[in-house]
Amino acid sequence: MIREYLESLIISIILAFLIITFVVQAFFIPSGSMRPLLEPGDRILVNKFIYRFTEPKRQEIIVFKYPVDPRRNFIKRLIGMPGDEVEIINGVVHINGEVLEEDYLLERNYADFPAKVVPEGHYFMLGDNRNNSEDSRYWGFVPEEKVVGRAFVIFWPLNRISLIN
Repeated sequence: MIREYLESLIISIILAFLIITFVVQAFFIPSGSMRPLLEPGDRILVNKFIYRFTEPKRQEIIVFKYPVDPRRNFIKRLIGMPGDEVEIINGVVHINGEVLEEDYLLERNYADFPAKVVPEGHYFMLGDNRNNSEDSRYWGFVPEEKVVGRAFVIFWPLNRISLIN
C-alpha cells in the first residue's frame, strides 16, 4: 500500500514538472503596468506550448524573460512584429504609418517615441498602463527566444476569473 502511494506521488511530481516546463504555468502579477486588464495580485495561467506551433500575434498578452535580467519574467502586450516600424506620436501608436486601434488602454500617454524598426527575431512590447509601465520604450526589443508564452486566463482572485483576450 505504501508502495502504491509512493508510485502515485512520483508519477504526479513528474507530470507536474512536465506540465509546468512545457505546457502551462501560473504567474503572479506584481505591478499595475497591465491595468485595467490585469491588476496587481492577479494570478494567471500562461500557455507555454502554443508558440511551438504558431507565431505570436500583435496585441496578444505575452510573458517573457526580461531582457535586462532574464531571471525575471515580465508580461506586456505585443505591439511590434519583426520588420514593423513602430512610432508613438502624441501617445498614439503607429505601426508602419497606420494608427493602431487600442481600446484596452487605461489612459493615454502623451509621450512620443521615435520611429524604430523591429529587428528580425524580436518584438516590441508595451504595457497597457503606459504611464506606469517599463517596456520596450525603455529597454528595447524582446528577442523571440525570451518569449515564455501567451497569457490566457486569470484564475485568482475568484471574483476576477476570466479569459484573457
